[in-house]
Amino acid sequence: MVTQKPCCTTRKCEPPTSVNNGGMSQGFIRIRGARQHNLKNIDIDIRTNELTVFTGPSGSGKSSLVFDTLYAEGQRRYVETFSAYARQFLDRMDRPAVDKVEGVPPAIAIDQTNPVRSSRSTVGTMTELNDHLKLLFARAGQLFDRQTAQAVEHDTADSIFHKLMSHSEGDPRWVITFPVELPANTSAEELQTWLSASGFTRIHTQRQVTVTASSEPAAKPKAGAAKKTAAKSAKSKTAVDDQRQLLDVVADRFRLQQVEHVRAMEAIELALQRGNGRMTAYRMPASADSDSIGEAFRFSTGLHCPDSDLRYSDPVPSMFSFNSPAGACPTCKGFGRVIGVDYGLVIPNDKMTLRMGAIKPMQTPAWQECQDDLMRHAETAGIPRDTAWYTMVWRQTVF
Repeated sequence: MVTQKPCCTTRKCEPPTSVNNGGMSQGFIRIRGARQHNLKNIDIDIRTNELTVFTGPSGSGKSSLVFDTLYAEGQRRYVETFSAYARQFLDRMDRPAVDKVEGVPPAIAIDQTNPVRSSRSTVGTMTELNDHLKLLFARAGQLFDRQTAQAVEHDTADSIFHKLMSHSEGDPRWVITFPVELPANTSAEELQTWLSASGFTRIHTQRQVTVTASSEPAAKPKAGAAKKTAAKSAKSKTAVDDQRQLLDVVADRFRLQQVEHVRAMEAIELALQRGNGRMTAYRMPASADSDSIGEAFRFSTGLHCPDSDLRYSDPVPSMFSFNSPAGACPTCKGFGRVIGVDYGLVIPNDKMTLRMGAIKPMQTPAWQECQDDLMRHAETAGIPRDTAWYTMVWRQTVF
């Protein structure tokens, strides 16, 4: 809501009569007898928790009331709360010409003109509110997976136990498992040997998965070796694609409401340890047959989503700052705009040739030398000088 109140040098603005004040200054900032600069004994009540706009012609006293009276008194009272030692380093602030000001909180004033010559300067940076918002998002923010939209949080053995208890209506049987990846050509005999050596005897589920590793080069290749590098990267990517067997090995089976707490915690901790921080708990239905695998509940330690297999780093304040490489937009680098070339302005008339001046920026006296160099070397480079721009092939226009 925006409440507009005219401000003049003689009129007294009365407080709204339809609102229950409840107290001397509760819900209002009360100004009595404001005489700063050209103000003539102004009385006004301003509602708090609302947006109040002061309007009026030039010289009516808007700035004198808002900045020189209200803001000045709020700042003066705020500075008075400092210790005597701290106040000695601050400029002395005089009390504005006003009889009484009640209910004024600490004030922040943002001038219409921006004294900072930086495109990254905003209201949040000037008032230092961004510093508090960065801490708020880093400490109180909740992470959601970008693929599944599920909440991602740190799982511990204790938190997993309580989550399983919340899904144990009817006292179902739980199967605690951990994932193990083996080569796709692993035989049954080799699998049984591995289980015996590891001390486990049961596999709850077994499926084939494809493991693909990224093979993008760390640095950009040189122009001459682009094709060679691309072919090498494609070959490398094909080589790392691997078919694997994913086994859910059983760590323990029990009913939560009947098993001892120590045994359940040991099973969960064992599954997390052998599964490198990942485990799956299967809730078996009461009438489960031998072919039923139950409902899967996946957990993982750290900020890891077990369904999408995406891992995230812990949030830090710099992730929520456009002045930091960690939080800046990768496209605009935190400036809020992207500088590019508008070819519609560079070549406004594509029916013109290079000799006629199709490239408009080169037709000024300052760029005449560039136009002469272009005409001198265009023929050698195989670029037609007397062909309309729109009829030239893409290879000829990129020079």
